[in-house]
Amino acid sequence: MNTEASPPYFAGELFLTLAAEGRLVIEAVRADETIAELESTLAVIRRRLRIMAVWEAAPDRRLDDVPEEMAPDVVQALFGEQLAPGRLEAAAIEIPKYIEALRRARRPALPGERPEENPKVF
Repeated sequence: MNTEASPPYFAGELFLTLAAEGRLVIEAVRADETIAELESTLAVIRRRLRIMAVWEAAPDRRLDDVPEEMAPDVVQALFGEQLAPGRLEAAAIEIPKYIEALRRARRPALPGERPEENPKVF
């Protein structure tokens, strides 16, 4: 996996900084929902990276040799890498930063408070 600095299309470090400074504050319910979605996305990304690693290590790369139920996953992983080389690896590095930033920025709503009443809370 490539561990070089992430390309500019990710902002994990920025979100971590904003959360640490208290400038990123998110209602707990919204943060929890977003964290769950990001964790699901991260699981898919990691699975695709594993598929690609197995594929690249195979001596004979033939889709006919892949179990039928895995063939669509192999095609999706390889196609995605061809369209955006390195982005899956970068996402696997950056998404955990987003998740951590959301955990730090998570704030339970005050009793009786609605999110639209507090513009500083997303």
